[in-house]
Amino acid sequence: MNIPARICVARHGETDWNIEGILQGWLDVPMNQRGRAQAREFADAFADCGFTRVYTSPLRRALESAEIIADRLGLPSPVCHDGLKERNFGVIQGIPKAELAELNPALLQHILKRDPASSFEQGESMDEFATRVLDAAMSIGDENAGGCVLVITHGWVMDVVTRCVRGLPRSAILHVKPRNGECLWFTATRHSLRPLRDQDGMAGRR
Repeated sequence: MNIPARICVARHGETDWNIEGILQGWLDVPMNQRGRAQAREFADAFADCGFTRVYTSPLRRALESAEIIADRLGLPSPVCHDGLKERNFGVIQGIPKAELAELNPALLQHILKRDPASSFEQGESMDEFATRVLDAAMSIGDENAGGCVLVITHGWVMDVVTRCVRGLPRSAILHVKPRNGECLWFTATRHSLRPLRDQDGMAGRR
């Protein structure tokens, strides 16, 4: 029998590009000082959750968040997983939303709605992205059966997990953007993700 792992997935700390409204995607943008302070705050909020491992996207804004949290909680160095990277937004990565409003206003509206069906030239499709994210989450669940794991990742990744946990289609629009440090608890096996019903003593959604 495959015992589920308890997993908390959380968005990384703030970056300057978050503030400036620049699309990051796979571009390796570091956290700012406020983001580092947020990571320390996340760690304190997670102190009693019983995590044994931390997984992270390899992108610096997530990896540094994970390193700060793991160090503060006295856990081993985070495990990087490529499947946890943000969606690849293709040619529009690094473009401010204000500039995109002039270049492609229709696409910007799709992005602001967080429409997963948005099409990104030279980027990932909805299905490519969702499949790699969910494969990563189920792989982590399988590797940590019966354990409790923290996963640091990105906003669009959290959207994919949220849809799956809630039983929504991949194309569902959630309308609400995850905040830096917002988290979601669920259980995972090699085959599925499910809501975590009992969150007593856990950080829950921030």
